[in-house]
Amino acid sequence: MQARAEARYIHVSPQKARLVVDLIRGVKAGDAINILRTTNKRIAPTVEKVLRSAIANAENKTASVDVDKLYVSEAYVNDGPRMKRIRPAPMGRAYRYQRRISHIVVTVAEKQ
Repeated sequence: MQARAEARYIHVSPQKARLVVDLIRGVKAGDAINILRTTNKRIAPTVEKVLRSAIANAENKTASVDVDKLYVSEAYVNDGPRMKRIRPAPMGRAYRYQRRISHIVVTVAEKQ
């Protein structure tokens, strides 16, 4: 039994989000929440919210699910659309830069 949750269009670069998501992949759900609570990154509360949503989706999907047996089976971050911005530069020029956006996906499954 698997349940999935997704947070889309999160304003953080995927590279930074992957640092946090890699910490919880393959870990029991309860332990993953504790890891995210103690992680000192700006994206950690958002990943925790997605994980809690996946756990709630598992409970809603099947009434007989044991929350203590859930673990993070999949957790990954995809690129979202990039916002192109322009920064003023010397001598009337302009430098382009990109504001990156992430899609965060967490899947929990029940251990047999």
